[in-house]
Amino acid sequence: MKPKIWLSSPHMSGNEEPYIKEAFETNWIAPLGPNVNGFENDLQTFLNEDRQVAALASGTSALHLSLIMLGVSHGDEVICQSKTFSASANPIVYQGATPIFVDSEWDTWNICPEQLEIAIKDRIAKGKKPKAIIAVHLYGMPYKVNEINKVAEAYNIPIIEDSAESLGSRYNGQNCGTFGDLAILSFNGNKIITTSGGGALVTKTKAQKEKAVFLATQARDDAPHYQHSHIGYNYRMSNIIAGIGRGQMTILQSHVNKRRSNHQLYQDSFKNIAKISFLNEPKGYYSNRWLSCILLDSKDTRESLRLALEKENIESRPLWKPMHQQPIFSNAPSYLNGVSDELFERGLCLPSGSNLTDTELDRVVSAINMYFAV
Repeated sequence: MKPKIWLSSPHMSGNEEPYIKEAFETNWIAPLGPNVNGFENDLQTFLNEDRQVAALASGTSALHLSLIMLGVSHGDEVICQSKTFSASANPIVYQGATPIFVDSEWDTWNICPEQLEIAIKDRIAKGKKPKAIIAVHLYGMPYKVNEINKVAEAYNIPIIEDSAESLGSRYNGQNCGTFGDLAILSFNGNKIITTSGGGALVTKTKAQKEKAVFLATQARDDAPHYQHSHIGYNYRMSNIIAGIGRGQMTILQSHVNKRRSNHQLYQDSFKNIAKISFLNEPKGYYSNRWLSCILLDSKDTRESLRLALEKENIESRPLWKPMHQQPIFSNAPSYLNGVSDELFERGLCLPSGSNLTDTELDRVVSAINMYFAV
């Protein structure tokens, strides 16, 4: 059998090892230490918008803390983009709140400003103003920041910016992760950079960061004994994992460049195949192209192509199944226009890792060209 080609596998640079070695040599193994501070500073410098960063155990934990910090509790409602991974929505349920799902638009595949306003008006009319909006930069493509912010500001609803997939992406020159009232990042194994797991919460003020760190370290009061006046969580990133992150930050832009190059190769290779189309960058948008995605002409074509690639030991995957289609959220209110349903039916993610070799990319391109040549 031919070697497996993965969708998006971890890509180490070798720059990580000195930071990890130092952590062992100095015995900074616990969830604090110089690598944690250094990684947070590296991220703050990269984001470059006077933001504070708290390094955490995962992007999901960052989302959970965001909801807590915005006062979301039992009985509240939170608007969430339907076209996303379930981790965007699950923390809403952690808080005993109800997710309100909003569909996408075709320009970016992200939360639709028109449907968002329809949802807000309807929830208010039903007596329940949403406490927050979770908007996602899907597959690294920024959502319509100006339009979404305008709606949110009109109704005075804070935005949690889910940038789990978009580190290195920009909107009108500004880095994703700096547009929301709070923002989250993910360093899961398949992301642009990885710490094997891990995530971060991006805040506008130092006080917000300090509150997040307090909650993430079991909410221990300032006392010589263990005293707790708030419910806390074990959500802080360890010094060893942060060391991996420090090394990964040194090659972040090269990883973005390589993924964008992969995407361009696919566009160039399939430009004459009428049944394949791509999501293009609108003016002012810069996507890290975390995953290269194509749309086929039908669900049947998408699925038969996926199976053809599987026979060649090439991993591909349908686009995220919308949250309003998920069994666990079947009773949640949804405001739909059909876009995310069609994206799920016709969309396919292709191998996109920054560590893909030319030989592997040639195999993917050849397999797809062969499928359509039959």
